[in-house]
Order: sequence, then structure tokens, then C-alpha cells
Amino acid sequence: QVQLVESGGGLVQAGGSLRLSCAASGRTFSNYAMGWFRQAPGKEREFVATISVSGGSTYYADSRKGRFTISRDNAKNTVYLQMNSLKPEDTAVYYCAARRSYYSTLPNDYNYWGQGTQVTVSS
Repeated sequence: QVQLVESGGGLVQAGGSLRLSCAASGRTFSNYAMGWFRQAPGKEREFVATISVSGGSTYYADSRKGRFTISRDNAKNTVYLQMNSLKPEDTAVYYCAARRSYYSTLPNDYNYWGQGTQVTVSS
């Protein structure tokens, strides 16, 4: 089992920044690719970003490329999502997820999920 706990969400004005963190425990963190997803009210969960087990490879949804940065610190068992130039349409609950081996953009490929952290961007 892998337990994931997100933090860092909150209320921010459009154009502002937030850094989300996701702390992992339970299994060897460096064996797991990590992803960030988000879900807005009434919408399906959507892919945000993913990172390989070593942190050497990352992939982003097109609309987040250039504004969001995913990173990880395997010594601290933590993955981060730096979000800049936030827009009201970025408002959602943000979830981190873990899967063994290669990273993926598909929610169903992930085995472990955190409880989510709310991000609200005001206009």
C-alpha cells in the first residue's frame, strides 16, 4: 500500500501561484511514477502532469504546459506541482496518484490516490 497526502491548496487570485505537495508513505517511493490530476465540479477527472520514477522525464497536458511544473524529491518521498499564472478555470480539487513503473496520463492506470486538495482561483 502507498498512502498519499496532498497539501498546499487554497484560494489565490488569477495570475497568482501555488505549490502543491504530495507526501507518500508505505512503500518505496522511488519505485512509483507519480501523477497529478484535477476534477472540477460536474466534470470528469483530468490529467495535469506526470513524472517518472527518477524524475528525469515529465509530461504535461497541453493546456498546463509552461505554467505548471511537476517535480519530485525521492529523499523526501514527495512530489510537487508548481502552478504559476493561475486562471479561474484551474479551479478544481487536485489529486496526486502513484503507479508502479512507467508514468501515464490515464487515471485508471494509477493504483493509489490521495484525498485531494482544493484550489480556487478568483477572477
